[in-house]
Amino acid sequence: MSKVIYIRLKKAGARTGPFDIFTAYGDVIATGVSRVDLIKGLSYVVDDNVDFVKIRSVGQCFMKCTGEVIIKTSTIYKSALVQWDYSNFDTASTWRHLTNPEIYNYFYDNINPYIVEYPFAYRYQDEILQNVKDYTKAYKYLPSVNGVWDDNRKVETDDRWFNKAILYNGQQSSGVLELVAKPKNNLSEYMKYPIYGTESKTITYTKSDNFYQYNTFWSLVRNKQEPLFVRTCENLSLDKVVNQTNMDYGKRSFKKEPLRAKELKVRHILDNRSDVHLVSQFIYTPAQISYK
Repeated sequence: MSKVIYIRLKKAGARTGPFDIFTAYGDVIATGVSRVDLIKGLSYVVDDNVDFVKIRSVGQCFMKCTGEVIIKTSTIYKSALVQWDYSNFDTASTWRHLTNPEIYNYFYDNINPYIVEYPFAYRYQDEILQNVKDYTKAYKYLPSVNGVWDDNRKVETDDRWFNKAILYNGQQSSGVLELVAKPKNNLSEYMKYPIYGTESKTITYTKSDNFYQYNTFWSLVRNKQEPLFVRTCENLSLDKVVNQTNMDYGKRSFKKEPLRAKELKVRHILDNRSDVHLVSQFIYTPAQISYK
């Protein structure tokens, strides 16, 4: 047996939505329903034993305002339904930051990316990039023992660093490089790299003489007449993200085009953790002159 339920919003915040709608058992009724449509009201056919409905705001792509409510289904007359008026209900909230010395790039319950981009300009000749050497100090702060800030309770680590890199110039791009620490004393594990994914390539980095170093990159651009980057709505602080439709993350056995130009930009990103404090010092990109 089945029945028809009618869902209509009476009160919600201006930043809520879109919404996903479920039964109390987790069965999906609808996804991606806009706030405007729910204000007008929508009807759905569900099983007769559905007594509760869960409405979840999945948040706008850059605001991430999430929340959910569970409502019991009940019988209501049409005359009462048409009398419902919608009203905005926005509540202010107070957030305190910089109160925990153990976390960084963490705001409003979300990890936000820490991005550093370095530009390089070569001289008259084109130059081929050989590797990247970055002098960055990575600190891990320890819990306070007396409840007050203590800048001395920190250690400098060797296995925490940026987790992504993008190398590019005007016509070439390495795509998204996932960076992981080189496995120590494990040749079989090391030989698994690079790992080719659908939207990234995973390579290893090492730390030697206080330099974080990596190579194993080449241009992955499919079409030089297409943009290398696009805009994103996930975070208004991000100026651009890689145009993945124009990247080929295959092995490209005979088409490994080196990064060769009169300029270079190195973009380092940390977006998978917030328990490390990166202090960027300087970066060095050894290159050799390319004669043609």
